Formats: sequence, C-alpha cells, structure tokens
Amino acid sequence: MAERTPSAEPPETRRALAALALAQFICSFAGSNMNVMINDISRDLDTTVQGVQVAITVFLLVMAALMIPGGKLTDRYGRKRCFLTGLVVYAVGALLSAAAPGLGVLILGNSILEGVGTALLIPPVYILTTLMFTDLTARARAFGIIMALGGIGAAAGPLIGGLITTGISWRAAFVFQALVIAVIVMLSRRIEDPLPPDPDRSFDAGGAILSAVGLVLVVMGILAADNSLWLTVVLLALGVLVLVWFLRSARAKEARGEEPLLSLSLFRNRTSNLGLVTQNVQWLMLMGTSFTVAAYLQVVRHYDAIETGVVFTAATLGLLATSLVAARLAARRSQRTLIMTGFVAADAGVVVLIVLVAAFSSGWAFVPGLLLIGLGLGVMLTPSVNVVQSSFPEQRQGEISGLSRSVSNLGSSFGTAIAGTILVSGLTTGAYAAAMITLAVIGLLGLAAAARLPKTDTEPAGCPPGTSTTTHP
Repeated sequence: MAERTPSAEPPETRRALAALALAQFICSFAGSNMNVMINDISRDLDTTVQGVQVAITVFLLVMAALMIPGGKLTDRYGRKRCFLTGLVVYAVGALLSAAAPGLGVLILGNSILEGVGTALLIPPVYILTTLMFTDLTARARAFGIIMALGGIGAAAGPLIGGLITTGISWRAAFVFQALVIAVIVMLSRRIEDPLPPDPDRSFDAGGAILSAVGLVLVVMGILAADNSLWLTVVLLALGVLVLVWFLRSARAKEARGEEPLLSLSLFRNRTSNLGLVTQNVQWLMLMGTSFTVAAYLQVVRHYDAIETGVVFTAATLGLLATSLVAARLAARRSQRTLIMTGFVAADAGVVVLIVLVAAFSSGWAFVPGLLLIGLGLGVMLTPSVNVVQSSFPEQRQGEISGLSRSVSNLGSSFGTAIAGTILVSGLTTGAYAAAMITLAVIGLLGLAAAARLPKTDTEPAGCPPGTSTTTHP
C-alpha cells in the first residue's frame, strides 16, 4: 500500500496535527521566552536574576513532576478532554502572568498554572499522534512536525519574546500565549479520541504526590547550590529518599495486583530506557544553553531583549532545517545513527560557543555554536521520541507518554537549574565557560547512551504479529 503524503492526509487529520504541533510549540515557547525578559521582569517586579531563574525552573519542574499523573489521567478521562482542560488552565495562567504585580503572582500564573496546564495537555499530544499514525515513517513525519514546532518554540522563544518585549512589553508575551491557545482550541474541536476513556480506571494519588515531592526536592536542591552546599546535600538526599519510597510503593502495589501511578515494567525495555536518557539530555542541553547564553548576553554584555533574541535565530534556523526533514532522514538512517549524529553536532556547538565567545566580543561569535546546537537537536529530537513511543503497544501509550514527557521536562528543569546556578553564582566569563563545559560533559553522557541503542529499528514490544510500526525503505 502506498504511503500517504502529507497533502493526502484527510483534512481532519491535518487539522488535528496542526493543533497538536501548535500545543507543543507554545509550551516549549513558554519555557524559553522568559530568558530574554530577565532584565525587564526583574526591574518591573523589583526582583533579581535569580528570582526570574526560579520562576523559569519551577515552571519546568511543575511540568516534569505532574507529567506522569497527567499521562495516567488520559486513560481515565480521555485524551481529548485532558487536552482541552489543560489548554484552559494554561490560558488562565498566561493571563494571570500578564497582569502580575509581583514575582509571587508571576510564579502562580506562569510557573504553577501554566505548568499544570502543560502537564495535562502534552501527554495527549504524543498519545494521539502515536495512535493516529501507525506506520513508522508516517509517525516519524508527524513527530517531526511536532518536534520541529517544539524545538522552534524553545529556540525562537527568545527572538519572539524579545520582539514582543521590546516592541510592547514582557506582559504582552503572555497575552500572545493566550491567543495561541485560543487558536488551538478552535482547531481541536473535531479531534477524535481513538481510544474510549475508562472512567473506572484507578488513579494512584499517593504515588502522584510522592513522585512530585521527590522531583521538586531534587531540583530545589540544585537551585540551592549557590546559597548553601549543606542545604543542597539535604534536599538532594531527601529527594532521593522520597523517590525510592515512590518506587517501592509502586512495586508493592503491583505485587498486590493494584495499578500504580507508574508501572515499573516500563523500565524493563532497554531500548526505551536508553531513549529516555537521550531525551532528558537533549532538553537539558537546549534549555541549559538557552538560559546561560541569554543571561550572559543581557547581564554581562548588556544586550536588550530583541538583540538577545536575534542571536538565538541561529539555533532556530538549525532546528527548523533538520526537524522538517525528520521523516526523510528516518527513511534513510537508523534512529540510533540520527541520535548519535545529533549529540556530536550539539556538543561541537557547545565547544564552539566557549571558544569563540572567549576570543571575540561581537554577538556574531555566538552564531556558529548556536547553529550547530540547533542542527544537532533538530536531528535527534524526533527519533528519540519515536524510539520510546514505538517501544510499547497502544494500551500502554498513556503510561509511556507521561513518563517520556516527564523525563524530557525534567531535563529542561535540570538544564536551567544546573547551568543557571553555575552562572548566577558569578556572572563572569569564567562562570559562563564553566556552565557550558558542564553542558558539554552531560552531552557526552547522552552520546554514550545513544551508542547503546539497537543498530536497527524494531517493532513495539507487545504488538501482535503483523502490527509492526516499522517500515523498511
């Protein structure tokens, strides 16, 4: 049977894919556009660079902490209902942020409500895409569009945010988000949920609390590093203990025949585990680089919001160039090859950023490195998602989607927290280099994980014979 081209897809499918891709775009945009507003927000709300860093990190952390529960709720209440509910909560948070009189309200609107909304709406994006596109190449094309919009949202967030902030106000950037949400709601009206909801499906509230508390403690421990090393050690230790408690509780529930928040059997798939590691590191590098470069440009080099955003255009172009040919690349190269190539390019970009920025004072010194990082991330974002989602059958898409998005957003949190903490502890050339070197080392860990992926793409575990999602060109 001939493969459909994008133009041959039914209008309803194209409209649904547009809504899902726009949703990923706006959530990624929200995670990075505040990076160019650091000076404007800190002056307007009478706070500090560290205060804005906390707001950004908490937003990413709330997403990561609630993404697994969000994925499980899709099974109980339906993917479309959770998607639309998340959009509404997100829009309320965006409008509250636009009117924020102080940092506390900004954290409530942006970090909490937008974070909760994102945790509800993002798992359905990946579940619906996986269910709507069953062929590996078609799915790679769909994920390529979604990840391209997500990557562009993260990379172009500084440019779009800079234009809006300079031309109007940083508050208008949140109004922009609410307007995009309104467009997504309109496009989503005719989305059909391929799987019916199961209202009787149990929900592990205790597990949701334990997992969220554990992740919050770990990231807060990283954020505390520039204030108190002892506090960092205590928070990290408590976070690890709570997460161990969560895993033991999940194991006990499974032994009793109950359904835990996160089935530990998900971690028995070696390919998926490696894919999750690569996802975490990719977003860690992207968000860590975005915060570090944006803060350095504004605080040390005294660039304004739009100048900072223009510099990031290089990363946006790189992501756009490679993400949009994801399907073509997937048909010619294995997912392992693409992910490894992406890490090599991204790590090379970080090295170039360190060397050129130290040697030249011009903003052009940032362009080659950011371009390489964008190209590398664009190559590997889609195959990393595809290798994880395609490792499980339809019945487990709710679980693995929530886990996958949680791991990715946790990477974003770690990137901002780790690189940001190193940077704000001493905004000097040395601190900038230290933050970027840390990101490069972590990138090598991602490359090592990618090298252990299967050399050839395989069908999802647990699929009945004849239902493989893998195609061979």
